[in-house]
Amino acid sequence: MTAFLLDYGLFFAKVVTVLLAALVLIGFIFSRREVPDEEGQIEVRKLNDQLDDLRDTLRESMLDDDQLKREEKALKAKKKIERKQRRKEAKLARKRLGGKQPAPEQPERNTVYVLNFDGDIRASANENLRREITSVLAVARHGDEVVIRLESPGGMVHSYGLASSQLDRIIQAKIPLTACVDKVAASGGYMMACVANRIVAAPFAILGSIGVVAQLPNFHRLLKKNDVDFELLTAGEYKRTLTMLGENTDEGRQKFVEELEDTHTLFKEFVSEHRPQVQIEEVATGETWYGKRALGVKLIDEIKTSDELLLERCKEMDVYEVRYTARKTLREKLGFGAADVLDTVALRWWERLQSSRFPR
Repeated sequence: MTAFLLDYGLFFAKVVTVLLAALVLIGFIFSRREVPDEEGQIEVRKLNDQLDDLRDTLRESMLDDDQLKREEKALKAKKKIERKQRRKEAKLARKRLGGKQPAPEQPERNTVYVLNFDGDIRASANENLRREITSVLAVARHGDEVVIRLESPGGMVHSYGLASSQLDRIIQAKIPLTACVDKVAASGGYMMACVANRIVAAPFAILGSIGVVAQLPNFHRLLKKNDVDFELLTAGEYKRTLTMLGENTDEGRQKFVEELEDTHTLFKEFVSEHRPQVQIEEVATGETWYGKRALGVKLIDEIKTSDELLLERCKEMDVYEVRYTARKTLREKLGFGAADVLDTVALRWWERLQSSRFPR
């Protein structure tokens, strides 16, 4: 029995030593301010190539060797005809220029840049969107287009106001912008979408919610019941209108509602400025509409999924998906972002609660 207790004590001491060493290592990691070598990088993927790969895979699976040879022969003949046509057009262009300037034999195709925005309550994708737009505007030419696949149930006014301003940079650069909504673009999400020259949405995508909401609990009576005093000191009559812990007044509530109404007015003015065809008082009720109904009230311009739109563009233009990927820190790689995980869980629950109220 004594030997057993001795062995157990030694084993327990080893376990404690290992745990202490692990805690020291974790503490050392968290005590360091880690600065990434690089902030991140822009990743570019050509969607035309992806589509061609899918098509070739299916053709190889479905057709026999003879059929494949005939199709390849027909494709080569088609390309030959297209090359002749381009040379002919280039020759005519040179004649119009009087032979002074050589015309390009093969005009470059225009480009479509595809961006993605998956929004949460804080519009956390804002930083990525900013970098992606900056990169695109550095190379975009006349005749190019930007398509943004947008998904968001809305969130903080200032965050989505900034995201909308980022999209407006594209408009100011005279580059056509198309917003695609496959699932939801409500409240702040629609604030972003309405900046675009054109909005297309899936038949059952959720759009609208042009309104403002604020809610907070108040624990004043609970504190008072338990003899807990709460003091709030401010300088300025309306520095704080409603609080969670203090006793709220009718005057404070009235001022808070006035601020909400003013925000709603700004929202309506913003939508009217970018989509003057919308009867703003008819749609700015906080309601949402499914895609087909949204078309009727002119919140969107066409019923179409993002897949349909991009397939059409691939036939005529070069289509590139542009993504900014942030470099992960050591803490993130080791999975020590507990606070971020909790934030993410909380945000997802909030988004589910918000989404659950959209369908009518």
